[in-house]
Amino acid sequence: MHKSGFVNIIGNPNVGKSTLMNALVGERLSIITSKAQTTRHRILGIVNDENHQIIFSDTPGVLEPAYKMHQSMMTFVKSALTDADIILFMVEVKENRFKDEDILNKLKKTSTPILLLINKIDEVDQQFLEEKVAFWKKEIPAAEIYPLSALHHFNIDNIFERIKELLPEGEPYYEKDALTDKPEKFFVAEIIREKILLNYQKEIPYSCEVEVEEYKEFADIIKIRANIIVARDSQKGIIIGHQGKSLKKVGTEARKDIETFVQKKVFLELYVKVSKDWRDNDNQLKRFGYNQ
Repeated sequence: MHKSGFVNIIGNPNVGKSTLMNALVGERLSIITSKAQTTRHRILGIVNDENHQIIFSDTPGVLEPAYKMHQSMMTFVKSALTDADIILFMVEVKENRFKDEDILNKLKKTSTPILLLINKIDEVDQQFLEEKVAFWKKEIPAAEIYPLSALHHFNIDNIFERIKELLPEGEPYYEKDALTDKPEKFFVAEIIREKILLNYQKEIPYSCEVEVEEYKEFADIIKIRANIIVARDSQKGIIIGHQGKSLKKVGTEARKDIETFVQKKVFLELYVKVSKDWRDNDNQLKRFGYNQ
């Protein structure tokens, strides 16, 4: 008997959804940094064994839309509620509320199995945790509650086994050797974007998009040319930095991670381009894959 299904991860920004997904899938598929809003797209990570295909989807953290880009990100979250066979609803142990009442109400009413995951339990004592379990049990009575630490892989195996039990019977949706539905180019762009998030402060990282213009694979090397798109001229200078040092640092760090990811030597060229107010421009958002 073969089982397959979609397991969608939902939660506030920075609760550890991407860390969880990477722990479950075993590949570094989603960007993980400490800044909110790091995941902008739904990413499918696929786990296969002989009798199961589990398709994990990591959604952007729930937030109040400030740009059209954010509205598009929230559309990904809403669709994750409707097409799931199992919902992993993730909260941080110190969280007291969920940002989106509409989504919370949908979770209370859904007939889809919910595993409510209380993350970062290594940061609190037993009594605090027990109070939190009682709080969430009251909020979403139908949910099964699992305390965990995604970062330290605590309780991941039990959650994984429970997911397998809950999966519906069915044929695989993807090839059995597939890891994700995204091309390598997508992950190259995400790695570059991660380095921007780690190296710049304030608004800069959130005003950037990365576009891989050229991806050419040769026998012993992959040549990549990518554009960092910013929303204003002033941001271009900040990204490049004095004598180009900032951009060079991003390029060096990204190249090392890309080489680990593709298991090959990489030649990476980075350019910075201005696309005025791209986050509110429908055509640009479509070009970057937001308006699906």
